[in-house]
Amino acid sequence: MKAHFKITGALLAEVRKDLARPHPFAFERVGWISVGASQSGDCIYLIARSYQPVADDDYLPDDSVGAMMGPEAIRKALQSSRKERVGMFHVHTHGGEGLPGFSGLDLREMAKFVPNFLQLSPRIPHGALVLSNDSIFGHYWLSEKSKFQIISEFFEIGMPLKKWKGGYE
Repeated sequence: MKAHFKITGALLAEVRKDLARPHPFAFERVGWISVGASQSGDCIYLIARSYQPVADDDYLPDDSVGAMMGPEAIRKALQSSRKERVGMFHVHTHGGEGLPGFSGLDLREMAKFVPNFLQLSPRIPHGALVLSNDSIFGHYWLSEKSKFQIISEFFEIGMPLKKWKGGYE
């Protein structure tokens, strides 16, 4: 199954701006993008709706990672998913140019928190995104029992429309 992720240029700019802000002790910022989803044939469309930054107080001091979310950050995202009936995609940036990728630590941590979203809101995909300065890469899950899948294509909606491949094909 292919997945297409669509986000407006304005929303993507808001996400990038927030992730670039310094934090009092964390080395990077993280947040959540809520998505609506629809399916047509063998294609899933993930439509970004809003951005929810992780509050300063919801980071935990941990020098072994760029940013460590505390349980309150995840609880707030879970609550938004349930209340608004949306998928939640964790987002952070690695900076640089070109197609980014998840680190081993990113993959390990996603495997811990994404199942919670799939238990609470199982009818919509959830996942994670990593940004570079000019691209996006992401994974999504359809169920607790499924393996993650790579988002096939990303579309930045605006003038001009931007489109890029999301996977390592």
